[in-house]
Amino acid sequence: MDRLANTVRPYAWGSPTAIPELLGTEPTGEPQAELWMGAHPGAPSHVDRGAGPVSLGAVIAADPAGELGPHAVARFGDRLPFLLKVLAADTALSLQVHPDLTQARAGYADEEERGVPIDAPHRNYKDANHKPELICALTPFEGLCGFRTAAEAAELLAALGVDSLKPYVDLLRASPEADALREVLTAVLSAERGAIAATVTETAAAADRLAAEQGPHAGAYAACATMARSFPGDPGVLAALLLNHVTLQPGEALYLGAGVPHAYLGGLGVELMANSDNVLRCGLTPKHVDVPELLRVVVFESAPPGVLRPEADADGEEVYATPIDEFRLSRYVLPADATPRRLPTGAPQILLCTAGTVTLRATADAADTTSEEIHLKQGESAYVPAAESIELTGTGTLYRATVAG
Repeated sequence: MDRLANTVRPYAWGSPTAIPELLGTEPTGEPQAELWMGAHPGAPSHVDRGAGPVSLGAVIAADPAGELGPHAVARFGDRLPFLLKVLAADTALSLQVHPDLTQARAGYADEEERGVPIDAPHRNYKDANHKPELICALTPFEGLCGFRTAAEAAELLAALGVDSLKPYVDLLRASPEADALREVLTAVLSAERGAIAATVTETAAAADRLAAEQGPHAGAYAACATMARSFPGDPGVLAALLLNHVTLQPGEALYLGAGVPHAYLGGLGVELMANSDNVLRCGLTPKHVDVPELLRVVVFESAPPGVLRPEADADGEEVYATPIDEFRLSRYVLPADATPRRLPTGAPQILLCTAGTVTLRATADAADTTSEEIHLKQGESAYVPAAESIELTGTGTLYRATVAG
């Protein structure tokens, strides 16, 4: 097993204090948005096996079967199939969707064939993989996830009393639901920028007023007003009103599958995803928005956000159940008098301590009393190869990322 040295990504929407507080480091004054743990080439973790720091990706590439296990290699290839992050949002991330695996492969192949540079700002597909993801709150965490019913969206828009929203209200009330959601999102994202900017400004003012009244949709209206202050005139502010507004409490999670529009608005969380960087943006961003491709990928179905709570097994592992094979997230909450917990073997693991101190003890067999130990404090993490047998002790909270099955 290896202690991980990780990279913090300083995206503009990040919190200047949340990740430093988790890591026990001094804030730099700059936003610190994501702490990456894994082998993604964009910011791979590093380990030291005696010859100096080397990227986790290079370690895995040198011996994929030994590091990942033959089962994971057969299913997902010779790279770590997941990426673990700590995400700290101070302002809204872009409203976005992710493609499914078939769409990602086709989109990537098409852009490769057309010679679109991989770093071009208008490129949609950075790789040929899908990007399902799970966000688990460490603090109260606010976000948007999936479409509301058309009827509820119509009610939300109508209550604002903005004349230029009335055509959208009429569409939401008159059409079959999937058609209504598609038509309204298309109209919002395709509108002339000056006209939609004026509607966004008027909508934000009305939302601010309704949020102060503390009605049943006060949270959604407050979020709308806040997004409009950060992204004045952005059509994504209107698109966001079509989506479910949700606040996760610590320990609660959301699973985000292909085609589900979503945005993270604020808070600190553990995020686990397939090892991909494919994002199609709807708004709340100065970056490229490809409306036709976006509309091809979005799934126009209403559904509640589906808040997940972990389910504990007999060994005390609390699992967040998701319908995906590339990753599996669980946690261990270890009290002071906890008996040692032995982790399953056979798959690669990344372990992240988010509270207290947890000791990882690698043992060759149950009788081994001399094996290596790593002590993880809050914010520290470790990588465990597939064949390594690990025992947990200590007092704290540990998140475990691995593959399903």
